[in-house]
Amino acid sequence: MAGIGPGGLPQMTMEAAEALKQADVIIGYTVYVDLVRDLFPGKEYITTPMRKEEERCVLAFQKASEGRTTVMVCSGDAGVYGMAGLILRTGMDYPDTEIRVIPGVTAALAGAAVLGAPLMHDFCVISLSDLMTPWEKIEKRLLMASEADFVIVLYNPASSRRKDYLLKACECMLKAKDPGTVCGTVRNISRQGESFEIMTLEQLKQASVDMFTTVFIGNSQTRRLGTHMVTPRGYRNER
Repeated sequence: MAGIGPGGLPQMTMEAAEALKQADVIIGYTVYVDLVRDLFPGKEYITTPMRKEEERCVLAFQKASEGRTTVMVCSGDAGVYGMAGLILRTGMDYPDTEIRVIPGVTAALAGAAVLGAPLMHDFCVISLSDLMTPWEKIEKRLLMASEADFVIVLYNPASSRRKDYLLKACECMLKAKDPGTVCGTVRNISRQGESFEIMTLEQLKQASVDMFTTVFIGNSQTRRLGTHMVTPRGYRNER
């Protein structure tokens, strides 16, 4: 089980790249497999569409049971909204198969580097997807994190079905955060067409985002320094 980071070889850990190099079979969601297909030729590639996660895991174990070195790939880190948990659960039915989870660079870290240094102090990551978490619980987490003055990173901020979820999230956070709170968005992190923007929380309500966008909401100390978003670590004498 390997997290491949944003998808490009430079952003992939050496451990993940070596695992893919040694693999006989690489399996994963179609979009993620396509990110590595040209980088590692000569492999057997197996893909399944979205919402076929359990089927994908079974296929991986079936290939491994044939004695073939098999790697399931996820973008970012496999243990952050990825497939590591499901792989480990499915693996209970295949006790003779060795499982190794290889970490990757999640979007919160890769996107933060694009913006500058927004995660220098305590932060949390919240997904706005309500496929597996009720919106009421997501909203409560947003409010509690805002009241605790965390920097907040949002995954899955919008989709064709959830066009207004970022607006709803901003309105929730504005109950505890100042409208002028520094925020940033990064789209297509480390991929073709990468772009970023820094704005206020009030402006974020109308920002154009999609499933390839990661959103950063600062804490009360976060500031804009030129083209960078920076959260101080809290040193008393820091300027």
